[in-house]
Amino acid sequence: MSATATPLSPRRPRETAGSPLLLGHGRLPRVLAGTALVVLAAVWLLPFVWAIVTSVQSEQDVSKPGLSPFKGAFTLDAYRQILDRGNVPVWAFNSLLIAGLVTLITVAVSTLAAYGFSRGTFRGRRALLAVTVAAIMVPPQLLIVPLFKQMLLFDLVDTYAAVILPQVVAPMMVFILKRFFDGIPRELEEAARIDGASEFRVFWSVILPLSRPIVAAVAIFVFIGAWNNFMWPFIVTNDSDLMTLPVGLATVRDSHGVQYVPGMASALLAALPLIVVFLFFQRRIVNSVATTGLGGS
Repeated sequence: MSATATPLSPRRPRETAGSPLLLGHGRLPRVLAGTALVVLAAVWLLPFVWAIVTSVQSEQDVSKPGLSPFKGAFTLDAYRQILDRGNVPVWAFNSLLIAGLVTLITVAVSTLAAYGFSRGTFRGRRALLAVTVAAIMVPPQLLIVPLFKQMLLFDLVDTYAAVILPQVVAPMMVFILKRFFDGIPRELEEAARIDGASEFRVFWSVILPLSRPIVAAVAIFVFIGAWNNFMWPFIVTNDSDLMTLPVGLATVRDSHGVQYVPGMASALLAALPLIVVFLFFQRRIVNSVATTGLGGS
């Protein structure tokens, strides 16, 4: 008795490394994504490179017609002019001191306030939280005149306190930290309280260690904002020895009228410390922003 012949199913083609099938499902999207990232990086870097090239030329060469950024010989006269006529070391120290203190105080105040809103049951909690959220929508420019009058009232104009204190109130950071604290399981706190931990001990030993990524991200954004802040330090300081780096460099630049080369050199000098900080701590910065989602907020 002969065996019944069964029809053979068609064999699927093998997906080799160079096959169009694998290229369509694996490599092509990655190639397109990589190309898009390269294009976006080039678009972002173009103004930065243009600023560098402009800052190492003379004002006469930069003023020549044409779209090419390379119009003259290499020179560092703009940087020498700014360093000779400005007190850059003092301004850089002031910026570092003010940005560091603003970051330290803001993180301390914001974490405590966020913990109170997240775990507290006090009266008026909802109203205070609503006021905090509403404060996020208030433009900072509206507060300049009242804050300046307040500094005059307390005789704090031309002091470090006048520059620092108005910057430590950060409703957005309080709201972000509060949302993160809401996601921490309460069972961990209850276990600590059973072991006899106080409320502050729970906050210090349980909440903060679990919140290192968000706290680091908040500190990074607050430090960058305080370092780049120009308007408020410019208004509240008249003494050159108290000026921050952006304000001091602006005074040197503006004393020579509208000149493109000193302006570019000043901007690069002000941004250089932040670039150095990013190069040293780029992994922590990227991880903090990626884990907390602050980059898109």
